[in-house]
Parts: sequence; C-alpha cells; structure tokens
Amino acid sequence: MFDILDDRVATDATTSRKNSFAFKVGKRLFDIGVSILLLPVLCLAGLIILALNPWFNPGPLIYKQDRMGRHCRPFVAYKFRSMLCVPEISRGASDPIEKDRISKLGSILRKSRIDELPQVINVLKGDMSLIGPRPDYLPHAQVFLMEVPGYEERHRVRPGISGLAQTEIGYVQGPEETRRKVMADLYYIRNSGFLLEAWIVWRTLCIVCGRKGV
Repeated sequence: MFDILDDRVATDATTSRKNSFAFKVGKRLFDIGVSILLLPVLCLAGLIILALNPWFNPGPLIYKQDRMGRHCRPFVAYKFRSMLCVPEISRGASDPIEKDRISKLGSILRKSRIDELPQVINVLKGDMSLIGPRPDYLPHAQVFLMEVPGYEERHRVRPGISGLAQTEIGYVQGPEETRRKVMADLYYIRNSGFLLEAWIVWRTLCIVCGRKGV
C-alpha cells in the first residue's frame, strides 16, 4: 500500500508538507482520549504483572529508559520490564537485542505489546503520541544522528508508541536497518493525515492480536 522503501522518501524533511491544524488538533485529542481509556487497562495489567513478577521476572515492575524525543530532546520512557535486571546497558547501537535477558513473562509481554502500555503516561505528558516514529534509546540515537541521513528530521514530530516503520518493517537494529526505518518515518511525516493514521492503528491492532511483537 505504501512505497516506503523508495529512496526518494529519504529527501530532506523540510520539503514535507505541513500537517493541517485540524489534523494536529484531532491527533492530540485522539491521543488523550484513548490514553485515558487505557488507564484502567494499564492499572489492571500492572497489578497482574506485579503479582507474577516474583516468580517469573524478579525485579521492579516499571522500567525507565532515556529516549530521544521531539526536536532531539531527551525524555524518560516507561515500560513494563521484560528483561532481567542488569547494572547498566552494555549493548551498542549496532549490537543485536539481548534475547538471553528476556524473561519468560517478558517474552509474553513483548509479543503482545503489553510492555508498552505504561507509555500512555508519556502520551498524556506530551512526550509521545500513540502514532509516530519510534523513539530510540538515547545513546544509540546519538550515534544514529551522526551515521544515518535524515535521522534528525524524523524527530520533527512527537515519537509514537507505534508507527509506520514498526507495522511495515518491524524491529530493526544497526545503522543500515535504521536507514530503512528513517525512510518509513519520513514517509509518515510527509504524508501525515487521518487516513494514514487509521491505517497504522489498524495494522497495530493486527500485530497485537496476532502476538507478533519482538
């Protein structure tokens, strides 16, 4: 449906058409409304996971991580913890995900995307949107800023819990795959509108129901 892999998509995002005022207002109202509706789900999921953690994923309920947000400013993103605790993250920007650290409970949370639920708090705070370019871990993002063309431009909008790159490309790692993600993100920014937003919401629901998360 979307030719997001065409190299022409990676042109300077300053040439992108600006979103209409109605779309911006409608998108923010949708973010706030859906996030409020998800708060009871967040609380219920949190209580269940908290009860299961001592047996299947010992450690804190919530995981906090510095991410790169709009205009390349850092913010703290919240997630239900899905990995075993370590003193600090040693994985580099080009290293594969540490699958050996994902707990059995964490694997279920990631596949169903339940681990992302606490980010509705980030949406309500204005750090994120429900739909937008996925924010990267801050130290990795700082590397990509220097290595990946167009990476800075993808931060012109609020990052999202889900986005076009997540639904159409999936999980990526390293500068080369990040380039493909950036192309998709710039396509999203250039073509933002209610139709594209609805398509990404639908594709996200399909992935969640199909338990196709990473």
